[in-house]
Amino acid sequence: MTSLKRTTVAVCGAGSCDEALSKKAEAVGRAIAESGAALICGGLGGVMEAAAKGAKEAGGLTIGVLPGPDHNAANPWIVAAVATDMSQARNAVIVKTADAVIAVGGAYGTLSEVALALKIGKPVVSLGSWQISDDVISAANPAEAVRTALSLISRKNT
Repeated sequence: MTSLKRTTVAVCGAGSCDEALSKKAEAVGRAIAESGAALICGGLGGVMEAAAKGAKEAGGLTIGVLPGPDHNAANPWIVAAVATDMSQARNAVIVKTADAVIAVGGAYGTLSEVALALKIGKPVVSLGSWQISDDVISAANPAEAVRTALSLISRKNT
């Protein structure tokens, strides 16, 4: 039987961001979709919305794991919305589902996702985000962030 599992990359970042960070997140989402991977995120605004927009416009699958009970709260670029009603605890669902995490900017919610990913052994790439460990790989630009995440996934799976 052939596996239907698709590589899934989480994009984590703040729920609001400036134009420059939004453009970076959108480019990350686009590169994820162009690689054939699915994008998973928190499904709301800011970095999450920009990344989902980039992925969806490139024909990718976008999954939003929402903190509240209403799947209609997802940004318009989310294809599959998961309404958890778990508040910030939904970060564990995002990280556990992903094969790797790309943190784009962000604040304490992003920090929790980075820490959870490291705790369970998921690869983490930072694009201007938290550098809390030598295990977090820093990327200079969106394309490098996605290439690095996919390479780390490939190495882990071999």
